[in-house]
Amino acid sequence: MTAELVAGVDSSTQSTKVVVCDARTGEVVRTGRAPHPDGTEVDPAAWAQAFADATRDVLDGVKAIGVGGQQHGMVTLDEAGEVVRPALLWNDTRSAQAAQDLTEELGGPGVWAKSVGLVPVASFTVTKLRWLAEHEPENADRVARVLLPHDWLTWRLLGRPETAVTDRGDASGTGYFSPTDNTYRHDVLAHAFGGRTPDLPTVLGPSDVAGHTSDGMLVSAGTGDNMAAALALELAPGDAVISIGTSGTVFGVTETGAADASGLVAGFADATGRFLPLTAALNAARVLTAGAAMLGVDLAEFDRLALSAEPGAGGLTLLPYLDGERTPNLPGATGSLHGLTRANMTPENVARATVEGMVCGLAAGLDAVRAQGMAVKRVLLIGGGAQSAAVRAIAPIVLGLPVVIPEVGEYVALGAARQAAWALAGTAEPPTWHGTENRLELDEPAGALRAAGIEIQHRHLEAREAAHGVSAKLGED
Repeated sequence: MTAELVAGVDSSTQSTKVVVCDARTGEVVRTGRAPHPDGTEVDPAAWAQAFADATRDVLDGVKAIGVGGQQHGMVTLDEAGEVVRPALLWNDTRSAQAAQDLTEELGGPGVWAKSVGLVPVASFTVTKLRWLAEHEPENADRVARVLLPHDWLTWRLLGRPETAVTDRGDASGTGYFSPTDNTYRHDVLAHAFGGRTPDLPTVLGPSDVAGHTSDGMLVSAGTGDNMAAALALELAPGDAVISIGTSGTVFGVTETGAADASGLVAGFADATGRFLPLTAALNAARVLTAGAAMLGVDLAEFDRLALSAEPGAGGLTLLPYLDGERTPNLPGATGSLHGLTRANMTPENVARATVEGMVCGLAAGLDAVRAQGMAVKRVLLIGGGAQSAAVRAIAPIVLGLPVVIPEVGEYVALGAARQAAWALAGTAEPPTWHGTENRLELDEPAGALRAAGIEIQHRHLEAREAAHGVSAKLGED
């Protein structure tokens, strides 16, 4: 029997990645990839070209396709459907002042969190629209429609129809959509954009069909990258994901939305009809590479050194704020090493303290989402940093929870493909694909190891308070 095939697209900051999967099992049968140009603003035409290159000779026999895209990017179209200016991406920070202004103008952080689930920062679309209105008024006057990157690619796949579509997951990262009420806040958009309300895409349900391509391929609603990754990992309540890449993210699915007035946790929606509270840390895998460089070793030797030291690194504590920090909100902070003595000043202890400090930084993100009511029973560790043997050994000790290492995969593209399979099947729930297969299970530490983990976290919190005057309560189990 010939397998029914579906495709998932990951249109990220750096590249377009495509996976073609068996719709029933999720087995990957073909892949494609093409790069994107560097920069924090990009002509969307580059995404279209990358999509064409990545899907060349890949989509034969595919029945359905879904697009996962980088969140928050601002794509502006005129009345003719042409791009007004290059898209501003999530990592473009020129709208930082606009974020501060909008927060103050509309009642402060608490009002924003309650209204749209987040507090403005430069990454969110609403702040970019304010920047456009203030700094490029002629371009702003031409804007007839605003889309997100995944919306734009889906719209192109459908032949540029009169009505564009999105999903509530990606829409929840704009700053003008309420994930709890499932509705746009046109009043917020108008305030940000000089009194104007450009057309916005229709918000589809999680398994809705967006339409079909000219050759009959079904197109699903698509979603944002974090939501697609959660869908690929088949998250259930009680699961928390810690992704260790260039930066780190912590997220999980919940039945109720988050409204964090501190702004640390974004109360996003997910791609299944639930919610996806998420927090981000600036310092993740690059802390490990910086530590290895400081010690003059490669990452394999760095792992060996870290694993040669005892838990607690002989009393050394690293605050890993090498690039400032987002969780906690310390943009001007720098890293520091505390507790040095002649006895503990060894390469092994320095390596161990570096890994423990990086994991403690991510644990602060876990504490932040827990404080928003997310119960956590286990942690799924993904991203490049999750492949480190030292991280795998130290994470359960510091986090105090069972840790799961899923098989390495293109989670955003896989989640988009799973959504496409769901839309194709028309079922109430998405298909079950990999489940618990190909996952490394690391047990929750007990006894002396758990005590060591608690001590490591306490020392990290004490060092943070001493260095930056910021304290935090450890998350409750």
